Amino acid sequence: MSVRSEPQSILLVEDDPALALGLGDALEFEGFRVLNASTGSEALQLARENRPDCIVLDLMLPDMNGYQVCEQLREDAITTPIMMLTARSQESDKIRGLDAGADDYVTKPFSVGEVLARVRALLRRADPRRGEAGLKRIEVGRAVVDPIAQTLTTADGEEHQLSYYEVELLRYLYDRRGEPVSRDEILDRIWGIEANPTNRTVDNFIVKLRKKIEPDPSQPRHILTVYGIGYKLVL
Repeated sequence: MSVRSEPQSILLVEDDPALALGLGDALEFEGFRVLNASTGSEALQLARENRPDCIVLDLMLPDMNGYQVCEQLREDAITTPIMMLTARSQESDKIRGLDAGADDYVTKPFSVGEVLARVRALLRRADPRRGEAGLKRIEVGRAVVDPIAQTLTTADGEEHQLSYYEVELLRYLYDRRGEPVSRDEILDRIWGIEANPTNRTVDNFIVKLRKKIEPDPSQPRHILTVYGIGYKLVL
């Protein structure tokens, strides 16, 4: 007889009592353990202490905004999937949330069913047991990336935690190593959003990866810029 594992935990960060109650009840009905926070500072404390399996984060909070909470969590090396809730529907807001480290973005008004489906998708994607093809060790120069653990180890043994999008971007470039890959293609395949002249999402993540991989990020030898197109990975 199999032993039932502990329920997965969801940190729900929402200052609207009615919305928090409705989403919390729905998540608990689906079998999740729900942790509730109504402020950004409370969310940061609960995330650090409990390391939830997923975070549902409202953008507008009384003490700080969701972007700030998300950025602080990523600075603390918390790689938990984050889904941001917001009443803003402009693509620029979505891009800002993704740049801050969010993994998904839902615009109000939304259905509870959509939120639940997206939470389950994030959890499946973050599950290291998912056995997806291509989850092999990646070596770039003297750096070694473990896509399952989402870590990068440098030649001197220093370990960096990577975000989901850093791993996926590096995996995509690795699969196309030696070939120029356009920003438009990367945005479409990894982020699922259309390119526009002001979108710096890919460039921002390239900067983050270079700081961890390149001996001298100002003169990259592995993640190269292909002017007028995008980027190319050279091992």
